[in-house]
Amino acid sequence: MSNSEFCMPLTDIEIAAELAPAGLRFVERDRATVRLPVQAASLAPSCRHEDGRIDALPHEIVHADDPDMASKINAGWFRLAVESGLLTEDREFLLSVHYSDTVQEPELAWVRVQLLEPWDVAGSGVAALGTYAPEFTALSVDGQVLMRTTLWGDGTVSSLVVPSPATVSIIRDYAESMTRDPYYSQAVQQAARTWLAQG
Repeated sequence: MSNSEFCMPLTDIEIAAELAPAGLRFVERDRATVRLPVQAASLAPSCRHEDGRIDALPHEIVHADDPDMASKINAGWFRLAVESGLLTEDREFLLSVHYSDTVQEPELAWVRVQLLEPWDVAGSGVAALGTYAPEFTALSVDGQVLMRTTLWGDGTVSSLVVPSPATVSIIRDYAESMTRDPYYSQAVQQAARTWLAQG
């Protein structure tokens, strides 16, 4: 019997403590009846410009080894977050986090967080935001703005936005495949069906 079978899911308190160094205040775990599946949201970098994808400006694309990487990525991320409408008036948004401490038993979820002052999503070293380089997925509370900061194959990091993800075929196709994939629990499969039906 493997050790992973005895791993307990992380608690909201533990998630809140993990995010705090980045200047993110944990508000609550998102339990909306209709919500874009976290797993499907990870396909944001595969979306096309025809899907409405908005990429970072050229000067906001930074190599992971750049000594000023964190500050540059933070600036580009915040600009896109503000201009796209990711943040509420109180600067709240949804962030994808991993409630399991083992990759063998993933438990991905959205949590509602608030961006405080000061903040540092790119350079805090918080595991949920990426370790070697910033990599994380965010969603507006109303579900209309999907944002991803990712490490590309050429070693650069940048952020991108996908507006109205419920209308994007690449994301919808993946969510549809989730409804039939035995890898996902019945609860996750049903959540994907619910989101697709409301999209």
